[in-house]
Amino acid sequence: MRQPKELLAKAGFAVRDIAEAHLCCGSAGTYNIMQPEIARRLRERKIANILAAGADVIATGNIGCMTQIAGATAIPVVHTVELLDWAYGGPQPAALARA
Repeated sequence: MRQPKELLAKAGFAVRDIAEAHLCCGSAGTYNIMQPEIARRLRERKIANILAAGADVIATGNIGCMTQIAGATAIPVVHTVELLDWAYGGPQPAALARA
C-alpha cells in the first residue's frame, strides 16, 4: 500500500521500502498457530528484509503483524497511526520510549 507510506513521508519520516514487502510476516490470523514452523520461517524472512533496509523503526497498520514481528526483533514496532499522531503533536509511541 502506498498511502500509509505517503502519509509517513509527508509527516517527515524517512520511509524505506523492503524487499519482498508483499510477503506475509507469518501471522495471518490463526496461521501462526496452525502452521507455526512455516509462520516462523516467514517471520524470519520478513525481519531479514527489514534489517537489510536499515530500519530504525518498523511501522505497520496490522496488529497481527505488530505482534508477530515484535516477538523476534529489538527494533521498535509501532502502528502507523502512532507515528502520525506523534508527528503532529501527540505522545511519543511507547515502543519508541522503551528503545
